[in-house]
Amino acid sequence: MPPKGASTKLKPMRLPPLPRLKVRRPNQSESNPCLAIMSSVLTCWASSGHTIAGCQALENQLRTCMDAPRPVAQKKNTINYHLSRMYANIVGPRKRK
Repeated sequence: MPPKGASTKLKPMRLPPLPRLKVRRPNQSESNPCLAIMSSVLTCWASSGHTIAGCQALENQLRTCMDAPRPVAQKKNTINYHLSRMYANIVGPRKRK
């Protein structure tokens, strides 16, 4: 409850002066699922000296991963477009220089 005699009218919330509203990296790309297997194969090769017998299982996993079809690409996020479109309504009129 406000103190006695104080106004109960709410002040509108104002944003700080920003040149534009923008969400950083709205389209986070997923990391390549074959990357971990490939690093395991390279580590195995580095430790065992490129022997076929020791790293055969990892090489087969890498081949199956690379031969698998790629997942369908996600739609691009449009939040920055809509923020730039609505920014003038949020901030209000500006003074001319």
